[in-house]
Amino acid sequence: MPHSLFFSSACRNLLPSRVGLRFRMPLQKLHPLSCAIHHCFSPSTNPQRPPHCSAARRFTSLSRLPIRPAKARRGGHGRQQQRNFWAARLAARLLKLRYILLGSAVGGGYTAKKTYDEWKDMLPDLSEYTWIVPDFVWELSENFDLDKLTSALPEMEEIAKILPDMEKIGENFTFLKSLLSSGEPHISVVPQDRNILVPPGLGRDAEQESDARMNGKCSEITPSLFLKVVLQKDDKGIHQRKVKKSLIDMYSEVLDILSDYDSNYNTQDHLPRVVVVGDQSAGKTSVLEMIAQARIFPRGSGEMMTRSPVKVTLSEGPHHVAMFKDSTREFDLGKEEDLAALRHEIELRMRKSVKEGQTVSAETISLNVKGPGIQRMVLVDLPGVISTVTTGMATDTKDTIFSISRAYMQNPNAIILCIQDGSVDAERSIVTDLVSQMDPHGRRTIFVLTKVDLAEKNLASPNRIQQIVEGKLFPMKALGYFAVVTGKGSSSESIESIKDYEEDFFQNSRLLRDGMLKAHQVTTKNLSLAVSDCFWKMVRESVEQQADAFKASRFNLETEWKNNYPRLRELDRNELFEKAKNEILDEVISLSQVTPKHWESILQKKLWERVSTHVIENIYLPAAQTMNSGTFNTTVDIKLKQWTDKQLPHKALEVAWETLQEEFARFMAEYKGKDQDDIFDKLKEAVKDESIKRHKWNESAMDSLRVIQHNALEDRSITDKPQWDSAIEFMEETLQSRLKDTESVIADMVGPNWKQRWMSWTNRTPEQHVRNETKNELERLLKLHDDHTAYLANDEVTTVRKNLEARGVEVDPVLIKDTWHQLYRRHFLQKSLFHCNLCRRGFYYYQRHFVDSELECNDVVLFWRIQRMLSITANTLRQQLTNTEVRRLEKNVKEVLEDFGEDSEKKVQLITGRRVQLAEDLKKVREIQEKLEAFIEALHKEK
Repeated sequence: MPHSLFFSSACRNLLPSRVGLRFRMPLQKLHPLSCAIHHCFSPSTNPQRPPHCSAARRFTSLSRLPIRPAKARRGGHGRQQQRNFWAARLAARLLKLRYILLGSAVGGGYTAKKTYDEWKDMLPDLSEYTWIVPDFVWELSENFDLDKLTSALPEMEEIAKILPDMEKIGENFTFLKSLLSSGEPHISVVPQDRNILVPPGLGRDAEQESDARMNGKCSEITPSLFLKVVLQKDDKGIHQRKVKKSLIDMYSEVLDILSDYDSNYNTQDHLPRVVVVGDQSAGKTSVLEMIAQARIFPRGSGEMMTRSPVKVTLSEGPHHVAMFKDSTREFDLGKEEDLAALRHEIELRMRKSVKEGQTVSAETISLNVKGPGIQRMVLVDLPGVISTVTTGMATDTKDTIFSISRAYMQNPNAIILCIQDGSVDAERSIVTDLVSQMDPHGRRTIFVLTKVDLAEKNLASPNRIQQIVEGKLFPMKALGYFAVVTGKGSSSESIESIKDYEEDFFQNSRLLRDGMLKAHQVTTKNLSLAVSDCFWKMVRESVEQQADAFKASRFNLETEWKNNYPRLRELDRNELFEKAKNEILDEVISLSQVTPKHWESILQKKLWERVSTHVIENIYLPAAQTMNSGTFNTTVDIKLKQWTDKQLPHKALEVAWETLQEEFARFMAEYKGKDQDDIFDKLKEAVKDESIKRHKWNESAMDSLRVIQHNALEDRSITDKPQWDSAIEFMEETLQSRLKDTESVIADMVGPNWKQRWMSWTNRTPEQHVRNETKNELERLLKLHDDHTAYLANDEVTTVRKNLEARGVEVDPVLIKDTWHQLYRRHFLQKSLFHCNLCRRGFYYYQRHFVDSELECNDVVLFWRIQRMLSITANTLRQQLTNTEVRRLEKNVKEVLEDFGEDSEKKVQLITGRRVQLAEDLKKVREIQEKLEAFIEALHKEK
């Protein structure tokens, strides 16, 4: 390839053949514009040119575009041909793609702003890279004499013929930009000027490249090197806009999903992670902070601070920051206030994860930490192992910690980072036995001895430290042994000061000087490198196998679903909850569409069922048995007033609230008959119960209801015959119902009659026999005294008893009175029904206030008053229901659904079954498999 700058070479090769032909046009077409440009730059026409003209000459000689020499024409125009050839070469240089900006300025000066705007948008935005273009180009453009050039330009038609296709050149510029971004081709470069190809801040490799170019050697500059220069120049712009996730972040996402999917870490989850275990106060947190290069964990003097597993994803980044998995807040670890806020947030999350009555929790807290020089890995900090449960801890704390630790360590690909306190006797360690049980061969264990400075100071024999780090003191085995120092014990120490103290200690320590410790075994920096290398080695060895395992699991789950639920969609628990939520809300809306007539009918019926016993037994019967019209009305009025003031309004509100509950439950149950999924039954029942529990009936309207009921009962004016007939019908139904109940009670008292005894072969009991004989004796008394009062006199009781004893029946006086009560009740109700039938024709006399002892229908008026009170009360309660209570219940239902939606444990309890679990597993396994495959692809690219 001929020597040229890389832009010139690349762009010339990218131009299509038809564009190239335009540069090879007959020289007569190039001549007018080239002469005009030559006139602008020529010393003879511009004797007072600016001092940058030397730069302009250098500018025109940067590259030489090979142009086919024109053949000499017949007729002896040699000198004219040479002049045209020189002008064509000058025009070709200036019209090269590298200087298209200058050409556009020239063309725009003549064709005005409209033409410029048409093709300007097709060019890439190079404003961020102005530092690449030499300074003299901009100086040249600033001193360019546009007026002189314009006056020397030929006509527009001639210029249009020689101008290149701007649209095509814009497309090629875009292609060139994408080519540079791809990083695939290598472009040959021959340097012409060090200042052009070596922008400031390129680095050592670029300086060597520049030196080679200055020596006239041909070098290779790849587009990736060019992009590296750009990123170095704008590391806070383009670099921050990069949205591609890092490798460790992709891996961490997989672990987060697995943590949610399988909290017990059973055999399905064998993905590597670094599990940090150790005795309480052994220095686990300090080691983690040294690896993360920030004091990110809460601290306490001897108190258990790590109450739940904390998964920390470490990765390298330009800024030292931390962020929780479920939060968008970014903590700047270079600021003390952000560090304090982060520690406080971790402590709050730990305490929130611990259930009431417990000390530790298995719920994982996920945290991402990025910063310069941080080794990429995923660590899980576990609660410290304890030997004794102290006051204030749950009794099962020790067992819970052991259970959590075993669950993480039993993963065959988990790397166990065993932390041992070097300042205490090794025999006091508990965690080493636990680790040796989980990894007896030490194939995935790294042992770390902390507080070596205190150990060296306090131990009489340093050889004991050597025995520990050589694995000769403990029965457990490990891949590697490390000794670290994590500060002087002060929580206010910075990471930098701890690093300096650690390095100074080991440089001056006789442990290292005497060869008891190897140089690669000391400092947290070496530990971090070793753990990271081990982690990634384990990841590369196991991740594809785990992806295959999840692929097989997915196939098995999909097969089970197709066989068991072929016509159902695979809805997970959250999707099912949303579906159930919509159904419940539809049912609540249906509740608000109940007709007023339906509400009033139900309320009136239920209210009468609730108060009918009181009305008959405590108001009607005591008043009716007086046998006097004036006494009847007085008794009724007094008892109605007492009833209205104390009991009736409360009973009415109770009935209304129960009616609302029953209607709500009815709608929830009726919806089942449609397309109801029985998988929602538990959820709907829980929503119904919780909504009703939260609903508090508004009793502020009780006083107004009392007044309404009192006024209704005071009214005795029956205005028309239909009202009278309705009251008689109401009274007749009530009395017949009571008579039926009374006869049933008497039948139970006396036992089966002769027909029942003959048909069913049953006999009376001795008590029933006595009751039957007593009944017969009392019935004879009633026949003799049809207008007998409600109570038996003592002499009458004695007479009945003696008559029975004469027939050989021993009877108690209490039994006689009890039997009399039921018999008289039946007798009175029969007479009342007969009187009610007579009153059907009594409305005429009632309306004219005639006095007729045979047709005094005061009892009909009473029942009309009761009936009207029931109707008005039902109407009032219906208005309160539809206007207030139903809406408040709807609001409660929505609040309950929102609370249940945020409570994952509640959803697990209420939406259960193999179908739900299968859909959940399918969703998670698919998600895990896809993310694992994406991670494996990125991992292969990194290799």
